Amino acid sequence: MKVADKHPRSIFKDIIAGIIIAMVSIPISMGYSAVAGLPVIYGLYGSLLPIVLYGLLTTSPRFVFGVDAAPAALVGGMLAAMGIASESETAIKTVPVLTVMVSIWLLIFYLFNSQRLVRFISHPVMGGFITGIGTTIILMQIPKLFGGTSGRGELIELISHIVKEASAGFNLLSFILGLGTVIIITVMRKLIPSIPMAPVMMLAGLLLGYFANLKSFGVMLLPEVPAGLPKIFIPDPEIIYEYGFEMLLPSLTIALVILSETLLATNNYAVKYDDEINGRREILAYSIANLSSAFLGSCPVNGSVSRSSIADQFGVKSQIMSISAGVSMLLVLLFATPFISYLPVPILTGIIISALISTLEFDLADKLRKTDKNEFFIFIAAFLTVVIFGTIYGVIVGIILSATNFIIKASSPHTEFIGYTKSDSYNGFYPINDTASVRPIKNVLIYRFTGALFYANINIFQKDIIDNVKDGTKVVIVDAAGLASIDVTAARMLLMIEDKLSERGIRFYLVGHVAKINDELRSLGARKLIDDGAVKRSISRALQDAGIKKPYETEVEAEINSNGFVRKYAEYKWAYGDEAERMLRNIAAELAEKYAGDKDYNFEDIRNDAMKRTHGHLDIVDMDEFLDMLEMQFAILYSEGKMDEDAEAIALEDRIIEYHIKLEKDILDKNDDSINRIIRHRNRREERFKKDHPDAYKKMESERNRYDSAISARDKRLADILKHRKD
Repeated sequence: MKVADKHPRSIFKDIIAGIIIAMVSIPISMGYSAVAGLPVIYGLYGSLLPIVLYGLLTTSPRFVFGVDAAPAALVGGMLAAMGIASESETAIKTVPVLTVMVSIWLLIFYLFNSQRLVRFISHPVMGGFITGIGTTIILMQIPKLFGGTSGRGELIELISHIVKEASAGFNLLSFILGLGTVIIITVMRKLIPSIPMAPVMMLAGLLLGYFANLKSFGVMLLPEVPAGLPKIFIPDPEIIYEYGFEMLLPSLTIALVILSETLLATNNYAVKYDDEINGRREILAYSIANLSSAFLGSCPVNGSVSRSSIADQFGVKSQIMSISAGVSMLLVLLFATPFISYLPVPILTGIIISALISTLEFDLADKLRKTDKNEFFIFIAAFLTVVIFGTIYGVIVGIILSATNFIIKASSPHTEFIGYTKSDSYNGFYPINDTASVRPIKNVLIYRFTGALFYANINIFQKDIIDNVKDGTKVVIVDAAGLASIDVTAARMLLMIEDKLSERGIRFYLVGHVAKINDELRSLGARKLIDDGAVKRSISRALQDAGIKKPYETEVEAEINSNGFVRKYAEYKWAYGDEAERMLRNIAAELAEKYAGDKDYNFEDIRNDAMKRTHGHLDIVDMDEFLDMLEMQFAILYSEGKMDEDAEAIALEDRIIEYHIKLEKDILDKNDDSINRIIRHRNRREERFKKDHPDAYKKMESERNRYDSAISARDKRLADILKHRKD
C-alpha cells in the first residue's frame, strides 16, 4: 500500500472518503450484481475483501476497485448465451467459477509481463466496446423501471422484451420513481458534481419504502437479504466440467477488459499526480482481488472510474481510503442489511442507469467523427457489434478493425517536400506549402518522410521521389528525422533508389535520422549507403557534401521581409492548421459583441485585445484577414439592431479602413504573392457570408464600397492591383 501523505489530517480525510465510497458502492454494487445474474447481496460481498486486498497490493495511491459495469455486463451476457437463468442456483454456482478463471488469466498476464498489451487496444475500440456494453445493460434494465423483469440477449431481443413487458403491465408510479431518479442524478451531476447522488437517492428510496406502502401500489421492493458475513465459496466440480470450456473465451475477454480499462485509467491518475505506477504489480493486484471475490461467491471486479473520481474530489492521498471502504462495507453487512428490503426496485434501477449513462462515450465518437473518420468507424463498428451480436463478437471485431486501421495509417505516412526561406530572422528549411516565401533549392529535391519505413509504404516513398525528380535535379535528400524504423524490404529499396539515381548522375542522401537507423541499415544489408557517404547528420551537411553552398539559390526568387512576418504566419497555421480561420472568426465575433455597446472603445483596444487572444501570433497578413472578419461581425450586429450607426461607429469603421489600407500597402511592398492570398480568401469569405447572412451582407457590401473608394483616393496603384486581381 502506498501512503503519499502520513499527516493525521490527510489520513482522516482518506478515512472519510472511504466511508463515502462504501455508501456509493452499496446501490451500485447491488445493481451490477443483479446485472451479472446474482442476487444483490453478492454485490456487497464483492465490495468487501477485494477492495481491501487491492488497496494493500496496488501501487496507485488513489484508485478504487470493486464491482463495476463492464465485467458485470459481460458476465450477464455470458449467462444468457449459456441459457442460465439469472439469480438461479446454477448462476450462483457458475459466476464465481468464472471469476476464478478471470483471476487465473490475470495471473498469467502478470507472469508474462503483459501490461504492454494495453498499448495495442486503441481508445476507439475500448470506447465503442464500453459504450456498447453500457447501452446493452441500460436496455436490459429499462423494463425494471416500470415494474417488469430485466431482459437478456442483444438489441432485437431486448427491444422485443421491453415492448412485451410494457404490454403485460406498466406501473406508472414505478416509472415515475425510476425515471425521476435518473433525471435527478443526471441533473445534479452537472449542477453539483461534488455531491454523490447515488447514496442520497438510495436513502430517499429507503425512507420512501419504509414509510409509504409502495407494495399496495404495485411497486416492487428488493427482497430481504441475510445479515452477516458471506460463506467461503468452493467451486463445484460439476460446474467446471459442464461449463468450464464454454467459459474459457468469455473469461479471457473479461480479464482483458479489466486489464486495459483499469490500467489505462490508473495511468491517467498517475500522470495527473506524478504517481509511480508499477504496471506488473497492478495486474497481480487485479488477480488477487478477483480471486478473493470468487471465494466470496461474487462476480469479477474491476477498477471503477466513477468511484475513483469521487475519491479524487475528496482529495484522497492513500489507499487507507480502500481499507476504510472495506471496513464500512463490513459494518453494513453486519448491521444494516435488514434495511435493504425497503429499497424500491425502480429507484435502484434508476441509480444503475444513471451510473451507466456516465460511462457512455458518445462524446468521443462525435470528436472522432470530426477528426478521424477511420477511428470513428472503428468506434461505431465495435459499438454496433456489441449491441447487435454480443460482447465477444464486439471484442473480436474491434481488435481486427484496430489492427487494420494501424496498418492503413502506417501504410499512408505523412510526407512533404522541403524548401528554403532566406528571411534573416527565420531562415532555414521548411515545408514548401507553408508560405509563398519557402522555395525549392535549385536542382535539389528535399523529401521528408515520417513514420516507420516498411514493406507496406515503401512504394509510396519510392514513387514520391522518382516522380518528382526533374531533368535538372542533381541532388535528392531524404529528411529522415521522423523515421522510426526500416525493414529489410525498405533497406533493399533504398539501395535500388540510390543506384537508379546514381545512373542519372544524381546524388542521394538520407539525413537527420537517429543512430538506430544506421544500425538497421548495416544489419539489413544496406551498409553500402553508409560506405558511399549517403548518410549525413543534416540537410545542410548533405548540401555541402554535394558542393552546394550558402547562399542557396532557390528556383523562384522572392523578396523576404527581414522581420520574418511570413514565417510567423506559417507558425500560426502550423500550430492551428485548419482551425486557424475558424479561431480568428470566433475571436472577431467575441470582440464585436464585447465592444458593440461600449461608446468609449477605440480601434487600438480591439487590436490589442486580438493580439492578446492569439498570443501575439497575428502577423500583418493575418491581421488583415481578421479585420475583414471583424467588419462582418459588426455588420451582423447592425442587422440585428445591436449596434447604432452613430458618429463613433462610423469613426471606428474609418479607422479600420485606414489600417486595412496601411496593412495591404505594407504587404504589397514586402511580399507581392500574399496579395493573391488575401484576395482569394476574401472572395471566399464574402461569398460564404452573403449566403449565411444576406441581410448583414448589405451593410458589409456598403463598407466594402467605402473601402474601395478610400483606396482609390489614397493609393491608386494598390487599388488597381486589388481590382485587377479580384477580377
